[in-house]
Amino acid sequence: MKSSHIKARLATLSFLEFAIWGSYLVSMGMFLGKVGLGDKIYLFYMVQGLVSLIMPAVMGIIADRYIQAQKTLALCHFISAGFMAATGFYAMSHLPEGWINMDTAQLAGTVQFMPIFTLYTISVAFFMPTIGLNNSVAFNGLEKHGLDTVKDFPPIRVFGTVGFIVAELMVNFIAIDGVSLQKSFTQFYAAAAFGLVMAFYSLTMPKCPTSDKAPASLSEALGLNAFKLFKRREMAIFFIFSMLLGVSLQITNSYGTSFIESFSKLPEYASGLLDGWFANNPTFLISISQCSEALCILGIGFCLKRFGIKGVMMIAMTAWILRFGFFGIGDTNFPGIIFLILSCIVYGVAFDFFNVSGGIYVDQKTDVKMRSSAQGLFMIMTNGIGASLGTFIAGEFIVNKYVFSQPEGTMECINGWHHSWLIFAAYSLVVLVLFYFIFKNPNKKGTRDLPSAEASALPVE
Repeated sequence: MKSSHIKARLATLSFLEFAIWGSYLVSMGMFLGKVGLGDKIYLFYMVQGLVSLIMPAVMGIIADRYIQAQKTLALCHFISAGFMAATGFYAMSHLPEGWINMDTAQLAGTVQFMPIFTLYTISVAFFMPTIGLNNSVAFNGLEKHGLDTVKDFPPIRVFGTVGFIVAELMVNFIAIDGVSLQKSFTQFYAAAAFGLVMAFYSLTMPKCPTSDKAPASLSEALGLNAFKLFKRREMAIFFIFSMLLGVSLQITNSYGTSFIESFSKLPEYASGLLDGWFANNPTFLISISQCSEALCILGIGFCLKRFGIKGVMMIAMTAWILRFGFFGIGDTNFPGIIFLILSCIVYGVAFDFFNVSGGIYVDQKTDVKMRSSAQGLFMIMTNGIGASLGTFIAGEFIVNKYVFSQPEGTMECINGWHHSWLIFAAYSLVVLVLFYFIFKNPNKKGTRDLPSAEASALPVE
């Protein structure tokens, strides 16, 4: 098989993987708010972090020792897609005819929290491990065809971001019976459809090996040995700040589209710029964030070389301040729309410079025998503990207090949104200041170089 052929197949795999996520991740809050579950939105996002603390490790062990990774990937997607479809079916079967024209007060109680949350939780519990499994399948495919994973994987991974964007635009612009997918339970069906295609497609991937060698201990199997890194002061500080910065990761995914859509409920914005086009297409507006993400990853190598890890992390923290701050002063009319667009543009820097450069730093500071475990610890601190904690605090103590306690479709509600975003911006500023004074620029002594010719281009001092 030609190398271009396997690259195309793996790019399609990455595209489908993230198209599933893009179908509902940034738009789900609008539907939940519509059916009277606005004060529970944060729980749907928080649970993604909670299941990420356990399920990826469990499914990783299964893929390493018992069931080939491509088959484990397919199995997870089959189960996830089934429960995602069940989530959509439950919502559909409990909503009255003409529900889209009813207000939230009329719909309150039609879709019960526990049934839809339970179905959704089972779905994401099996979806979250597929992100790592997808990478494992891709690395295996590249290595079997004699390709360089460091050089050839990033262009393949970019297609995942493209898939996320395509799915976002799809749910924004496609409507069924006059109802946009982004505001309806049909977004769950869209995710399930992508999931089923992904499940079947995964089975066509090159076979991945399983290992007969048992881990020395349960601790080693679960990657818990990496927690020994906390004994090193610089790594302990880095991981703690990674958790603090991870607090910001899911907040705009949870509430970004709900915030933008709230302007459509006020006459001055509904009939404002382009007849309220931006207020009625919030998922499209948020998709600019993912476009920025796809581009910003290209500048990470240069910035690491120029500013070092501390400088790059501070750039990311500054971008998070701007991400929230621009939301805090923006709206869907002119000139406020400029600030919303700027918020989406800086997201690429905020997300990529933190996640990618953080992963590189951890890799350089960790013994090669503990590489995977250390990366898993980084993900636990950021996307697990940090994101879960941040989503819970943001939802329970800030958004619910300042937004969902206000009457829908009022300036009090809009002001509550702005107040919430500015609180998040202030938090990010505090993290930046603390990081500047506490985290010291590491030197090269005792570090491990990257196992590639790119090591010299990515110093961490």
